[in-house]
Amino acid sequence: MSEEKKERIRDAVSEAVNECCAPEKAVEECRAPEKAANGCCAPETEAEGCAHFHGIHSGKMRSEEEYKSLKNRLKRIEGQVRGIERMLDGDAYCPDILMQVSAVNSALNSFSKELLGSHIRTCVKDDILSGNTDTIEELVKLTQKLMR
Repeated sequence: MSEEKKERIRDAVSEAVNECCAPEKAVEECRAPEKAANGCCAPETEAEGCAHFHGIHSGKMRSEEEYKSLKNRLKRIEGQVRGIERMLDGDAYCPDILMQVSAVNSALNSFSKELLGSHIRTCVKDDILSGNTDTIEELVKLTQKLMR
């Protein structure tokens, strides 16, 4: 994750925390302001890094491991797409190009599955545990869109 993106997320968290976090807690400690009103972030939320602001999901602080894994997948996919472009430029046989396109689609599906699994294990779980069941409907709608 770029330093600029991390800084923007930190700024948004700080702004939200200043509105609702217990004064005795340091701004850096709070990642979930809706929990802050009850004494600041639960340790499991802090560790997993979901950034929820008053029921509005505006970002997520991913672990370094998750970020690197997702980024590496995207870099491989990017390389595959560039390879398809080179095949097209080199007048490759259509079925060969189509096989590479199929491989890219498969790689994108794997990326989506990894990201969705992480979302369910962190954001959705945390919302449900904090009593925000609206996230279930959001997940249902997302799943419906993904299955089109």
